Amino acid sequence: MERRSIFSGSPYEAIGGYCRAVLVGERVFVAGTAPIMPDDADPPADAYGQTQRCLEIIAAALSEAGGGLEHVVRTRAYITGPEHFDGFARAHGETFRDVRPVNTTVVVQLLDPRWFVELDVDAVITSRGTGRSRT
Repeated sequence: MERRSIFSGSPYEAIGGYCRAVLVGERVFVAGTAPIMPDDADPPADAYGQTQRCLEIIAAALSEAGGGLEHVVRTRAYITGPEHFDGFARAHGETFRDVRPVNTTVVVQLLDPRWFVELDVDAVITSRGTGRSRT
């Protein structure tokens, strides 16, 4: 089965030996995605805004794979404290209200103290209505 790597341009991809997403068949696996801003600007000041930023980055990777957020079947959220859950949940709910992927949310320490949220997702991209692969 063919495998395609999708890169976001993050300098950490080369340093850490990973990519933003991997497309294998109709499955897409998107790496942990933090609210990284262009030019290393500060991320949004709250978990809601940071979750939205993570989802923007994820959406771009899924688009490059030929899909979108509507193809997400699993999300994993890493938040730095329970106080950030409501902001995360609101942004997640607005995005996935009709999609309803499975979700796991855990409290962790993230690499950058400015980050409150990091997300990773799995998606399945199939042709609409046929159940067959998009390719």
